[in-house]
Amino acid sequence: MTEKKKAGRPRKKLNDEQIAQVEALAAYLSIEQISAYLGMSKVTFYEIMKRQPIISERYKRGKAKAIVSISQGLIREAQAGNTTAAMFYLKTQAGWREKEKEDVPEENNLNIKIEIEDAKKSQG
Repeated sequence: MTEKKKAGRPRKKLNDEQIAQVEALAAYLSIEQISAYLGMSKVTFYEIMKRQPIISERYKRGKAKAIVSISQGLIREAQAGNTTAAMFYLKTQAGWREKEKEDVPEENNLNIKIEIEDAKKSQG
């Protein structure tokens, strides 16, 4: 878990089990939360990531696996007719967007008059 540096405290290093934990936890936790779980500050965790690039790779892999899983569920829901899921997917993945209804100036409105005769008047 530690690696010696020139002077002072030995540098922390994550072992294989901890690296596997980082990947598993990445689906659920932020880097700050993972570092707290491992008993260190996020600054220390970032320093370890610099020294051990595999940790960053495994963190990204864990996040990607979670995204794939959630995306598959979202697509299944959209294909099954869930309109909200379909709209969310199209907005985030296909660039679709909603346009706000424009107010049409009064002069461009069609003024349609509908006259309704009183039934009693027309019979009389």
